[in-house]
Amino acid sequence: MKGAETTAASVDVQWLSSCGHLRLGSDAVHVWRACLDQSPLQLNNFQNTLDDDERSRARRFYFSRDRQRFIAARGILRSLLAGYLGTVPNSISFIYGTHGKPALAAECGADAIQFNLAHSHGTALYALTRGRGIGVDLEFIRCDLKVEQIAGQFFSHSEIIALGALPPSVREYAFFLCWTRKEAYIKARGEGLSIPLDQFDVSLIPGEPAALLNTQPDSDEAFRWSLLNLTPACGYAAALAVEGRDWTPSFWQWPRHVIER
Repeated sequence: MKGAETTAASVDVQWLSSCGHLRLGSDAVHVWRACLDQSPLQLNNFQNTLDDDERSRARRFYFSRDRQRFIAARGILRSLLAGYLGTVPNSISFIYGTHGKPALAAECGADAIQFNLAHSHGTALYALTRGRGIGVDLEFIRCDLKVEQIAGQFFSHSEIIALGALPPSVREYAFFLCWTRKEAYIKARGEGLSIPLDQFDVSLIPGEPAALLNTQPDSDEAFRWSLLNLTPACGYAAALAVEGRDWTPSFWQWPRHVIER
């Protein structure tokens, strides 16, 4: 296998296309990047793999571009999971947690693969692993947000102070670093906003490693998780949260060629 592999402490990665067989070992985390703006033929192929619930959700989108990107996001997810599981995309079944996090249904190998996905402005990230919690978040960096006001409403006291101490020229970027790291962590936990965003601290200073610094009320929770900063494309911020520290990430560009268990 040839890929873009790095250690969990690294932040500079190269996204490569798969050129052979991939194996998802127990100590591996695979992150895939994909473009959701697909051809009509590809979208039709994806739609044919979706289940009734996904088709119903797609129809609820008012704008056709949003509908098409949803179909692409779910179709690519099914394609990836089917490859790892050695099956076909339309055989995949999902279940959803109390707060909406998708997971594989038991008959598909729920104990085999954990995954999470995020998409923004036509770009998607998919994170897959075995036997450990995982979450990923991706945000297009917007210039029209009142970041100090939003931070004051959602960030922890320490994060607000750290953000305010930064030069205005990097404050907006630091805001998105903080936001994606917090979102990735709560997505990995699968508990949504039942975990108050101001009850845990993450690093946010540009250039410093991503880290979960403090968790309340259980301070030991911070040691159970690793955070990794991702840069999937220019103009984006992204983060990966993975349970444990004994894992190695690999970074791949969809479309894939061949995947095996």
